[in-house]
Amino acid sequence: MSGFTVAIVGRPNVGKSTLFNRLLEQRKAIVDDQSGVTRDRQYGVADWAGKTFNVVDTGGFVPRSEDVFEREIRRQVLIAIDEADALVFLCDAATGITDLDESMADVLRQSPKPVFLTVNKVDNSDRLLEASEFYALGFDPVFFVAAMTGSGTGELLDAIAALIPEEAVEEEEKEETPKFAIIGQPNVGKSSLLNALLGQERTIVSDVAGTTRDSIHTRYNLFQKEFVLIDTAGIRRKKKVEEDLEFYSVIRAIKAMDEADVCLLLLDATKGITAQDLNIFSLAARKGKGVVLLVNKWDLVEKETNTARDYERELKKRLAPFTDVPVIFISVTEKTRIFKAIETAIEVYQNRQRKIPTSQLNEFLKKAVASFHPPVVRGMPVSIKYGTQLPTHVPSFAFFSNHPDDIKTPYRNYLENQLREQFDFKGVPVRIFFRKK
Repeated sequence: MSGFTVAIVGRPNVGKSTLFNRLLEQRKAIVDDQSGVTRDRQYGVADWAGKTFNVVDTGGFVPRSEDVFEREIRRQVLIAIDEADALVFLCDAATGITDLDESMADVLRQSPKPVFLTVNKVDNSDRLLEASEFYALGFDPVFFVAAMTGSGTGELLDAIAALIPEEAVEEEEKEETPKFAIIGQPNVGKSSLLNALLGQERTIVSDVAGTTRDSIHTRYNLFQKEFVLIDTAGIRRKKKVEEDLEFYSVIRAIKAMDEADVCLLLLDATKGITAQDLNIFSLAARKGKGVVLLVNKWDLVEKETNTARDYERELKKRLAPFTDVPVIFISVTEKTRIFKAIETAIEVYQNRQRKIPTSQLNEFLKKAVASFHPPVVRGMPVSIKYGTQLPTHVPSFAFFSNHPDDIKTPYRNYLENQLREQFDFKGVPVRIFFRKK
């Protein structure tokens, strides 16, 4: 997937979080009429016109500071300019151009990055007429949207997608070295794991959360396999991301996911899986990356006969519906099962590369459909004629049907589970598309 990153910037209460939710087609950021509700940063992945890109929603409102807008928002914009590939500069048609808009425009004019001036809350013809004043800010083109309803956002997404280059499939196929990103919250042992695998102090290890500020790439040979390990800055629970440097680190960690083939997600065994761990997991899965769960600090957990089994069962319950993920209990300090983690990552990498011959896929499809027929809709039987694997980096399959729109999520999940059982896609997201025959 593309590592292209778009940051939404603008003064408080112009609708940045609403636009963020609209671009991601989900309600992830909190939206409220009160200014400054977004005190943290939201991260997600948007899909448009067959292209995917990262979206960062910057807040910038921090209490207990009289000149917070000029100071904090400016800092975040500068970081976004540094790390993002394009910027959406959001303004509000209802209030017109303000001093804060003009000062931000001054900063953005100095950037070589593409800036999409987007005027929000243009939901009628009068507002559209009033919003023409924003041309005075000197950006071209200007997009007029209503983030609440989605009006006008298609044109903005088209413009963003046009900047994202088509993935160079041939070049990526030549690069056969697997890349494994070590991801997770701060202070779960990511740098310690890298050092233990390398047998040397390649990275600084500290009990202070957030020591790793950047992504570190290390080429390594193990088990006659050459691969690249990427140690990333921890992705902290967002309400605690207060330093500008940590904002920078989180963007770099998300970009490291884009580079990787497989993500080794470290969890703290003493804390269990948290909401932020689930966010990191879903982000990696949404990006189509292989995932291996490493439960670190297992030596600190009091154990009984079925402790590991029960722990894994509870983990997978939280991860549903994508539960076909390897779980390995490790102790980095004691070097317990850390090499098994790499062996498993290599297996997941191979699963991600797996190509199913069309004849074999259709033989499977015939048996799967015979065992559990698609539902009858409006008295019409739904049939799936044949399928083929698509030439993508994430295992993706197209199944051709007489009524593709009538095949709902439960049957899609059934086919995915059957595919996993038959062809071993453990640890890898599988994408299924139904197309008209």
